[in-house]
Amino acid sequence: MYHPYTNNMNSLKALAITISLPATLLFSSCGHTEGKSAKKGENTQEEAAVAAISLQKGKLTSSLQIPGELIAYQNVDIYAKVNSFIKKLHVDVGSEVSQGQLLATMEAPEISSQLAGAESRIKSQEAVYLASKANYDRLYNTSLTPGTVSKNDLDIAQARMKSDLAQWESGKAAYREIADNRNYLEIRAPFAGVISAKNVSVGAYVGPSGKGSEYPLFSLQEQKKLRLVISVPEAYTSYLSNNSEVKFNVKAFTGKSFTAKVNRLSGALDTRLRSQRIEMDVINNDKKLLPGMIAEVNIPMDAADSTFIVPKAAVVNSTLNVFVIRVTNGKAERVQVQTGRDADGKVEIYGNLNEGDTILASANEEIREGAELKHVKIGK
Repeated sequence: MYHPYTNNMNSLKALAITISLPATLLFSSCGHTEGKSAKKGENTQEEAAVAAISLQKGKLTSSLQIPGELIAYQNVDIYAKVNSFIKKLHVDVGSEVSQGQLLATMEAPEISSQLAGAESRIKSQEAVYLASKANYDRLYNTSLTPGTVSKNDLDIAQARMKSDLAQWESGKAAYREIADNRNYLEIRAPFAGVISAKNVSVGAYVGPSGKGSEYPLFSLQEQKKLRLVISVPEAYTSYLSNNSEVKFNVKAFTGKSFTAKVNRLSGALDTRLRSQRIEMDVINNDKKLLPGMIAEVNIPMDAADSTFIVPKAAVVNSTLNVFVIRVTNGKAERVQVQTGRDADGKVEIYGNLNEGDTILASANEEIREGAELKHVKIGK
């Protein structure tokens, strides 16, 4: 039998169940989410480990790139010794010459005249000397008989003979001087090399620098052997010594490396650049390398002694000092250090440290002295 009151009560119960069901689901959902969040927080704390390293000694290998210049092992500008005219040129630019080879022949007619006059004076002075010597010899032989020749006359004759001999020797010296000047009319190579410049032609008037020739007759360079010259800054002079081997390359031969050995060190620093001049001999028999080329020199900087090496991130360069953070009894300890060379993300450090100390791999100024460090994980 239908009763209005009973039906209304049933409707209210159904509505209450309908409303309570989403609420139950909501609370259930909230409780599940909170559980996930708590679990995620626990995982984050476990993962927030502090990376550290065990301090070990090693050798840091690096290199230094320094520009250098290739120059001729020997280089000379050749001038004329005497004023003259070019009679014949025997070489040109690019000619390869040997030591003593004739490069140019010149003419100076006045030198031939001077030589002839000197030769005549020599013959005249020789005749005078021979006459005075003969006179002295006669007086000397006569003086062997007592009372025939006075001692004074004999001394005068001897002095005249010596004077005439000196005049004769002087004439021969003057002749040799003019003959030497005539030899200067032939220009010869002082060493084997290549003619890199020629500034005269046949018929040109030449002479010593500033007295007929503004430019040299030839420039001669030795190219089968070159000098590689570099200026090494003060901080890196200890890495090179006699017979140290370096590699270098030039732009003309991309991808090709050349080798040279240190032969000469200046032993002093340039007062302006604070660098040491170092020269290396380069054998260049094929003459591929040319004087004047700029070279990129690779200087190996191998450490002589082992030292502590850490990642660059482990070193904090603050406004007050440079330090690393050592883990001591679970707490942070700042240790002041000095840095050395760096390469490939690592740096040398020097300070009050011991092998096996635990150092933070990545340090910063926010980590204070004595701060507690949890979950320190030592890596390789």
